[in-house]
Amino acid sequence: MAQSGIMDSIDRAILRQLQRDSSIPNQELAARVGLSPSPCLRRVRALEASGAISGYVAILDGAAIGTGFEAFVEVRLEKQSEAVAQGFEQTIRGRDEVLECAFITGDYDYLLKVAVADMAAFHQFMSQVLGRQPGVANTRTILPVKRIKATTARRIA
Repeated sequence: MAQSGIMDSIDRAILRQLQRDSSIPNQELAARVGLSPSPCLRRVRALEASGAISGYVAILDGAAIGTGFEAFVEVRLEKQSEAVAQGFEQTIRGRDEVLECAFITGDYDYLLKVAVADMAAFHQFMSQVLGRQPGVANTRTILPVKRIKATTARRIA
């Protein structure tokens, strides 16, 4: 990061490039953002140390690896007790089928993004996992018909 600890335009350019392809070699990254390799690497390390970059991942194609069936599941708990919520959240954190879980406002308490092989696997998840989870009052499933946009890239101010 810039000397002052505040991101500048070069830091933001580095982040944009890394969001597009985090496996880009440092020398190529440096050229794209207008730096020599050593200062570029220092900035990347500083962005990592500051938490602006929290990790690097490979984005997998669900259909290619057998988890192409995706669903959004809204979950309502029976009551808003700390114990029920903690139990639910602990279970969900341990489930590989659940790609995302958010505590939400509105009629339901949680929104899950679930990815499994097919409808049968989804039914098994719903009946064997969510259906047996203490404190779950009901669920509502939303099946996406067409993906309009999917990205992991964040807007960099």
